[in-house]
Amino acid sequence: MQEENLEKPEVTQEVNVHYPEKEIVNQPAAPAKPPFFTFNFNTLLGFILLAGLVVLYVLFFNSKKSPEVLAPLTVQKSSGKALSAVYVNIDSLNYNYEFVKVLRRDLEGTGKRLQTEVLSEQAALEKEANDFQRQISTNSIPEDKAKVIYEQLMEKQQLLMQKKERYTQQVAEQEMNMNVRLVDSVTAFLKRFNQQYQFDFIMGYKTGGEILVANDTLDITRSVLDALNKEYQSRKK
Repeated sequence: MQEENLEKPEVTQEVNVHYPEKEIVNQPAAPAKPPFFTFNFNTLLGFILLAGLVVLYVLFFNSKKSPEVLAPLTVQKSSGKALSAVYVNIDSLNYNYEFVKVLRRDLEGTGKRLQTEVLSEQAALEKEANDFQRQISTNSIPEDKAKVIYEQLMEKQQLLMQKKERYTQQVAEQEMNMNVRLVDSVTAFLKRFNQQYQFDFIMGYKTGGEILVANDTLDITRSVLDALNKEYQSRKK
């Protein structure tokens, strides 16, 4: 499932303290490269459901008798019975499955709490650095004491950056665990759901996904969503 963007602790800018030495010209930081691949629930579930599409594709071309025949909506099993395929709209599940909403709120709450803590410490460190800068510019602090304060500020900055990285990793791990729980939840449900209907394939359709066009008559999203949410509510009681 394609999940909404979740807030993570904001990358804090390094606190620059100008000690009365040789001026260093700060070169502009190179823009961070976007990640080559972003893992999310939609991607993982899409991979699982895509496997069914690949099998259906292979079965169809193995069973074709003539290259001129157009691809039908169903193909034939070896027994002669037609295969049945339906699909679920992944985008709709992502926005309307109650379990997704709960896990997303938990993840966003964690991200905001950790971000607030990091930003608060950053503001305090920047205040200390500004106070130190004023003392330097007015020569109101001895050189030996200035060196001690400078080293302390650099140590605090390093600890803050480590905390930011640790919190970012914590949120990423929580998001990964959330994705795994969602995939397990939906996959296990669809297996139970399909015991009644006996579809050969239940595939996933989403905007920008592998399936480009889908017949609305094969869409079972509403039935799946209603049953998913009903089961989730019953587990909460």
